[in-house]
Amino acid sequence: MAANLSSEFIKSYNSFSGCDIRAVFGNRVIGTLQGISWSVTREKAPIYTMGEPDPRAFARGKRGIAGSLVFIQFDRHALLSELEGSLFWADKDSLRPDGIDVNPVSAGSGNSASATAFNQETAFGNVTDPREDQVVARPWFSDQVPPFDITLTAANEYGAAATMRIYGVEILNEGSGASIDDIVLEQQMTYVCRTIDPWRSHDHRDPNDL
Repeated sequence: MAANLSSEFIKSYNSFSGCDIRAVFGNRVIGTLQGISWSVTREKAPIYTMGEPDPRAFARGKRGIAGSLVFIQFDRHALLSELEGSLFWADKDSLRPDGIDVNPVSAGSGNSASATAFNQETAFGNVTDPREDQVVARPWFSDQVPPFDITLTAANEYGAAATMRIYGVEILNEGSGASIDDIVLEQQMTYVCRTIDPWRSHDHRDPNDL
């Protein structure tokens, strides 16, 4: 066994860079993620009483957790292409990205605008089960993706490791763009979530002890 060259001081302070961190969405490693951020805010309001200009106390209210995701844009959607197994209940009459309506109204039918909109709606065979108007589909917008968890795992060359988790992520917005000055294309998204499990350190592993 090789001599142990690490001191307890070296094992006590560990840091990680973005190169040491991998992101797992659900059970899928996401290789296109370039950056992730999160913030925790909470409503706190001062309580005042007569005869005193300073607050007597502070009332605690609701908490909100939100953040952003930045992906590198390759030749496909940065998130939806990685979460192909995600499904949701879609309306049968929704317009798909290919531009084909499920129940198109034939041209030249002479229907009025209101009749055209009415004919585009799928008729119910059983009004007691509204799911007859729905179909299981893959998301074509990021906000249609069902809630998922994000796990960040960090491990550096010294054998130090840490993890953190973001639970119940819901995508709110997404945006992208292109410019003649851009070397790479990016896709940004914002999200809200249920809660966060902060960074937790794992036992340090020294390769000399293996």
